[in-house]
Amino acid sequence: MRAAALALIGLGISCMVLADDESQQFVQVTKTERLDFPSGGLLRLKNSIGQVTVEGWDRPDVELTTTKSTKDAYNSHDREKAVRELDQVHSAAERHGDELVIATDFQRHGIFKPFLRGGTLFDLDYRISVPRNARIAIEHDTGFVSLENVAGDIRVTASEGEIALHLPEDGQYAIDAKSKLGDVISDFPGHTQRKLWFLGKQFAHENTAASQKIDLRAGYGDIIILKSPALKKTAALPQ
Repeated sequence: MRAAALALIGLGISCMVLADDESQQFVQVTKTERLDFPSGGLLRLKNSIGQVTVEGWDRPDVELTTTKSTKDAYNSHDREKAVRELDQVHSAAERHGDELVIATDFQRHGIFKPFLRGGTLFDLDYRISVPRNARIAIEHDTGFVSLENVAGDIRVTASEGEIALHLPEDGQYAIDAKSKLGDVISDFPGHTQRKLWFLGKQFAHENTAASQKIDLRAGYGDIIILKSPALKKTAALPQ
């Protein structure tokens, strides 16, 4: 196992002032990294939480921007404490062969945390740009996952929250999507089946000539599969 070469290109702390009380502020920490990525490799997210947005682009590397925000506002005396609490939320990237693994570690709060998911004092947002042919595997906790402009195989599991996927309408796909407690909505034709007690749904779009495999699983939440007009060309940022 060797650590990926990480080029830190931005790190900032910003605050948003409440309109009704300027002494109370939310605390926000943003970090951007440029990560080496093997051609045709696998991007794996482990234990992600909050909002994840993955979009394919024309560069060979990966750009990861994470934004950690407090859910509550703090006065000037408590903001340093809030920053220290946000520092306890760690997202680290490592290379394992042809995989780039981004793992998140955080602490839950509240007496109901063994029974209810998402008991955190923070919001976390991931913005990830990947090579278009990257393979994607996401093991998500709670929140929203969105993928667009990715031509490699995709596997997403989410314990709670919505999964949204945009696929070019002229592509060849093998889609297998299941929600235990939620709906599966697809622009593509396929076979649908209601799960036990009509609380969940299963959808399959089979294509023997499929060049891209899609595997989506949601515990509690909807899965939405949308057609996009064509695979977009995303301009590469200057070096």
